Amino acid sequence: MALHPKRLGLTGGIGSGKSTVAQMLAEHGAALVDADQIAREVTGPGGAAMPTITQVFGADFVDARGALDRDRMRAHAFAHAAARQQLEAIIHPLVADLSQQRAQTALDAGASLVVLDIPLLVESKHWPARLDAVLVVDCRPETQVARVMARNGLERAAIERILAAQASREQRLAHADMVLYNDGLSFAALQQEVHALLQWFGL
Repeated sequence: MALHPKRLGLTGGIGSGKSTVAQMLAEHGAALVDADQIAREVTGPGGAAMPTITQVFGADFVDARGALDRDRMRAHAFAHAAARQQLEAIIHPLVADLSQQRAQTALDAGASLVVLDIPLLVESKHWPARLDAVLVVDCRPETQVARVMARNGLERAAIERILAAQASREQRLAHADMVLYNDGLSFAALQQEVHALLQWFGL
């Protein structure tokens, strides 16, 4: 980890509370780069990934607006691991490059800390050289399942399939420079943990 990290990679599994932590960090002065938002941009109408996606997967995976048909692709990618790997090979480099550009723009504008919110940080090979440190928001898998069931109304089996497709808890923790354990914390207690982290970064 860099002595004075400026590019902080933030990750965590579905239902970990990562997005909540990202928002808290942004509200207290960190610049936020959202990799998911960038992925939506590059797969939106006229997005940089769309010509290659159309060539590799065919027009059936493109909606009437010229964007990726997310529902169709999600079902296809979950059913076929090779398809998921192909899709990630198209999207991840574009997202990493654009994220790095936006992080640098924020630093050039005077940001003292840029948080890169990256759900698939561990799954992608494109991030380690671009980050000064990695923060993992962690909780027990059972907590993840309960939160997503309550939030999204998904069935347990569907959530467990999503978890199985993501990096394991152990894999994420192995990449962590810092861990925020978000299990059993109230919202106020989570805010206190984030505030302590921000103080360490000088914010």
